[in-house]
Amino acid sequence: MNVLVTGAAGFIGYHLCQYLLARGDSVVGIDNLNDYYDVNLKQARLRELKRGLGCDRFRFIKMDIADKTALEALFQEGGFSRVVNLAAQAGVRYSLENPDAYISSNIVGFMNVLEGCRHQGIEHLVYASSSSVYGANESLPFSEHDNVDHPLSLYAATKKSNELMAHTYSSLYQLPTTGLRFFTVYGPWGRPDMALFLFTRNILAGEPIDVFNHGHHRRDFTYIDDIVEGVVRSLDDVAVADAGWKGLSPDPATSFAPWRVFNIGHGEPVELMTYIRTIEQVVGRKAQINFQPMQPGDVPETAANVDALEAAVRYRPGTDVEEGVERFVRWYRNFYSV
Repeated sequence: MNVLVTGAAGFIGYHLCQYLLARGDSVVGIDNLNDYYDVNLKQARLRELKRGLGCDRFRFIKMDIADKTALEALFQEGGFSRVVNLAAQAGVRYSLENPDAYISSNIVGFMNVLEGCRHQGIEHLVYASSSSVYGANESLPFSEHDNVDHPLSLYAATKKSNELMAHTYSSLYQLPTTGLRFFTVYGPWGRPDMALFLFTRNILAGEPIDVFNHGHHRRDFTYIDDIVEGVVRSLDDVAVADAGWKGLSPDPATSFAPWRVFNIGHGEPVELMTYIRTIEQVVGRKAQINFQPMQPGDVPETAANVDALEAAVRYRPGTDVEEGVERFVRWYRNFYSV
């Protein structure tokens, strides 16, 4: 296939491009290379893609999905069969500081992607949603069949909006769309603003780590390879209308239109302090911990019900935290020579 991947220099985007190229697809990757976190890390990911397996089938273009004119031109000349939209302004806490960035990328940018898919007859659009959409929902594990109308951050609200916008296009234009709710992704080449990266860096440097909610968080940590496997299997399995869907008892997970959403999570939440002890064991050093209260917009626990994903694409994430953390620390020490 000829696949457009937005956010190609990002954590998940980089790994997805690697996977698609390795299996023989052609990939056009776009990214605006913003400075939300270290641009050097994004550039390093791109260098790996440009010299790795299938690099002759990879083309990178620096582009912002919020640039309607540029994206429209790319869709017109690209000849894409399928699209994976991973470009977004990430981060729950940052959405409290810079809300405009989330509207520009996650709303305006996603609208431009939908328009490009609509006008060019894209076979299937797969896009990143987030476990954050579950917000104030306390029914665990989180299921796609649950209501998600109570987001706790603007970031979460934009991801819920993406699901609604995609449904509109699936309904009006029969554009097949699949939204993927990712649960706390971690692993090699990860984002520097995420817990594993921050904790590993500070523990190795002998610096304290901030642990919010006094360490009582539980998270469904999901290894990057498991996420990418779920993305690709979903991409290959084009969304179709649910013939059994009824408006009198609407299922939030499917539709009369070719639209659906899936959780992708490990399905086994881990206590944050257990996660930290695992990092300590792999690194070989103890953490200095500054316990902090709960942050605005945060939730105490996440846990994914992945039955729908398994039923649809015959896949369930299975990498244990101990294995995933060890792989990350090995990469981190090699990449930063520490």
